[in-house]
Amino acid sequence: QHKKSWVSEWSITKQRTFRIDTMFVAKTIASEHKDLIHDVSFDCHGTRMATCSSDQTVKVWDLDEESGWQCTASWKAHSGSVWRVTWAHHEFGQVLATCSFDRTAAIWEELNSDTSCKGVSSPNTWLKRTSLVDSRTSVTDVRFAPKHLGLQLATSSADGVVRIYEAVDVMNLSNWQLQFEFNCNLSLSCLSWNTARTHPPMIAVGSDDPNQSAGGKVQIYEYNETSRKWQKVETIFMVTEPVHDVRFAPNLGRSYHLLAIAARDLTILSLKNIRKEVFNNTGGLSKFEIRQVGSFDDHESVVWRVSWNITGTILASSGDDGCVRLWKANYLDNWKCISVLKADSNATEADRASMLAPHIASTPISGAIRVPPPAGTMNIKRTSGWPYMDIKVDQGKMFY
Repeated sequence: QHKKSWVSEWSITKQRTFRIDTMFVAKTIASEHKDLIHDVSFDCHGTRMATCSSDQTVKVWDLDEESGWQCTASWKAHSGSVWRVTWAHHEFGQVLATCSFDRTAAIWEELNSDTSCKGVSSPNTWLKRTSLVDSRTSVTDVRFAPKHLGLQLATSSADGVVRIYEAVDVMNLSNWQLQFEFNCNLSLSCLSWNTARTHPPMIAVGSDDPNQSAGGKVQIYEYNETSRKWQKVETIFMVTEPVHDVRFAPNLGRSYHLLAIAARDLTILSLKNIRKEVFNNTGGLSKFEIRQVGSFDDHESVVWRVSWNITGTILASSGDDGCVRLWKANYLDNWKCISVLKADSNATEADRASMLAPHIASTPISGAIRVPPPAGTMNIKRTSGWPYMDIKVDQGKMFY
């Protein structure tokens, strides 16, 4: 049921060797969604989870230390399949955004018990604050901007248009203004904000257009402060298969950006800025040296989702093989698969205590959600006589 690995503790005088037994247990949650679950999103604390489905509903789950994940709210959010759900940063309150096949995106806010309608206590009531109805086709993705950019969100549509909205007043989420709109000339399936504070606002978009003659399926756009427009700075021509997800890694001190792309294979790109004038107000756009640091077909099937931990050091990918794979770079910057998690079993490859992942959820067609439990047990045993030590590890917080 679990794998054994070895770790060494080095000191000046001697070496002590420990054996680490690590367990990853997949727990199935009966979601009661009546159709395919398309997206699962955790809040920044890892204690709340939102799911969306083709049954047109959104469900919010709260983690209870004793009873596990409990559904605390469920409602019909759209009149079509709900493709994506995402949380705003907690400093803006308990806010969700959803997007749908019905050509709209919606903003939802949780009401406190003292502000619920007609004075009735209802702490888990979610109110639709507004609908964003500018799109004429299916809205395929919605993402809040990094918090240092304020309360903004971007949507992508099947007709290739990216729209960026901003809340006029963060205390009144009913009023959102369309700030920017640009056409990528490709049917879009996903987008991702770059979270780096030291770089101008940047968005990556991906296309699921099956026509390979259309060229690169990933484009990078950057906001030009001088022209006050979003402009394309790069097209990733090395990815020509339909793209299902893109994610910038959180940037904590790196001099380059990492971008994960989910397509037929998993691709990891390094984008290093080689044009410096963008930082000294000359109005020039960034120019990147793009390097493929990893390309993997381990899923042996379509890769649907990618997700980084909060430090941008571990990448999780999920595919049609029913597995979640964890990836990490070694000291030579070579990316390797460090663990494989299956919904019906424990980890199936080498696990290391220092590489425990955050909560990872997979969304099978059956309508059930599978997540690792909130706590796992590691037995650390010294081979030369030390007593056993049991360490409780909250896998949802190990990466903080």
